[in-house]
Amino acid sequence: MSKKYIINNDYNNATGQLDVPSRFLFGPGPSNAHPRVLQQLGMRQVGHLDPAFLKIMQESQELLRYAWQTKNRMTIPVSGTGSAAMEACFANLIEPGDRVLVAVNGYFGLRMIDMAQRYGAEIVQVNKAWGDVFTINELEKAVQEFKPKMLAVVHAETSTGACQPIDGLGKICRDADCLLVVDTVTSLGGVPLFIDDWEIDAAYSGSQKCLSCPPGIAPLTFGDRALEKLMNRKNTVANWYLDLTMVGKYWGSERTYHHTAPINMNYALREALRLVVEEGLAERWERHQKNANTFWDGLEAMGLKCHVPASHRLPSLTTVCVPEGVDAKAVQTHLLHTCNIEIAGGLGELAGKVWRIGLMGYNSREENVLLLLTALEKALSNSQS
Repeated sequence: MSKKYIINNDYNNATGQLDVPSRFLFGPGPSNAHPRVLQQLGMRQVGHLDPAFLKIMQESQELLRYAWQTKNRMTIPVSGTGSAAMEACFANLIEPGDRVLVAVNGYFGLRMIDMAQRYGAEIVQVNKAWGDVFTINELEKAVQEFKPKMLAVVHAETSTGACQPIDGLGKICRDADCLLVVDTVTSLGGVPLFIDDWEIDAAYSGSQKCLSCPPGIAPLTFGDRALEKLMNRKNTVANWYLDLTMVGKYWGSERTYHHTAPINMNYALREALRLVVEEGLAERWERHQKNANTFWDGLEAMGLKCHVPASHRLPSLTTVCVPEGVDAKAVQTHLLHTCNIEIAGGLGELAGKVWRIGLMGYNSREENVLLLLTALEKALSNSQS
């Protein structure tokens, strides 16, 4: 008896050749990947325990240490997006009942709280308006008052475009026997960042922002104090996939199998990090700042305001205030369908109030700044006509 297979027009349509539009990704991420990075994604695969791949893993770790300016042994890419690396920090460093102080001045501080609570943390929250930053003295007072086992802060708040000062927090946390965990998702590779000099105990990032690599692999680094906390846990890490007591053996000298690593994403990340080394960190940071300054000057000339003061504004991501009477979504739609340009609206408290515009990694180029300014001016003119 012959079998009848279900088929309809939707299935027939799905069998066609994939063709995606060419976009300028000027939102908060992902940014456009560098052509050399995309080329590496198409390289032939080897096994995740192949000696050739183990060599690639080692090289990627060394390149990551340079990008982060650290000597941390536990510096690896997590198999997942930046949120997976965020969760790895909290899953491994929090035990039930640990008091965690979270500095919230945007959406991703709130995500930290959500994750930390799931691992049994006692949360203490300090707040600033979205777009503001904390002073070092304010955070020092909070650490002294609440005596947490961890202080979690966002270095580059992707929802607001604010850059939180970090230098000085490490000493405060060490004096208080408290771990300092920092979100560097939108700063690694685009904003000055010094893991060791700033005495950061643990940090995580994403591949798809200033590193100009597709999403799907996420840098993570633990210093000695974080590793000591991990190795002296009383309870097993509650997340099997992200348990660094096991994952660390795959990335360490043992090379013990834990999970099948995303082979081609590791190729891509290695190439993205090679590009960082080729350009040089100082030069890369300077490029991001220079192009951001040009963009901000152009916005001002158009009569547009930035949400974040220049004193603590991210060069990698700008929040532009939506003028009164302008439909923010209509401008985004016009840019997408007319110019193939993607920008994003605000998150949370800033929804409908700002556009989030990224000039990250490969996208941070003078010609892109001019393209953005010209297209934005036309889109605004179109929305007001």
